[in-house]
Amino acid sequence: MMRFAAMSRSYILLAEDDPVIGEMIRLALEEGGENVVHVRDGAEAIAAVERQSPALLLLDLLMPKMDGFRVLERMREGGYGVRTVILSNLSDEKSRDRCMALGAIDFIVKSNIDEEFLVDLVRKHRQVGQ
Repeated sequence: MMRFAAMSRSYILLAEDDPVIGEMIRLALEEGGENVVHVRDGAEAIAAVERQSPALLLLDLLMPKMDGFRVLERMREGGYGVRTVILSNLSDEKSRDRCMALGAIDFIVKSNIDEEFLVDLVRKHRQVGQ
């Protein structure tokens, strides 16, 4: 469910197809003071970036319609300078290296994080990007 009311570059775009995980991440970030837009597939993520570039993209890799690898490729092809943190349960080095080569700034295994870590991670990457 996309919500774009009063959106500015200060919003966090969350691309996560699992509705339960997505809702947990969204709520944790909103409780931490962030404005979050949650999309459920890669095509919606690209459309959201094209409408209004976010301050940060939290991107799952395994999603319907367009996976996270393709999202990274499309953003690179389109010249979008969106700071992107990968949140995935893929933990292999090949996936991590591929994402970093495509421009991701961090790669976090979802099963290794808690809400406090996630909020701190977003704050850290927002400060670096400003």
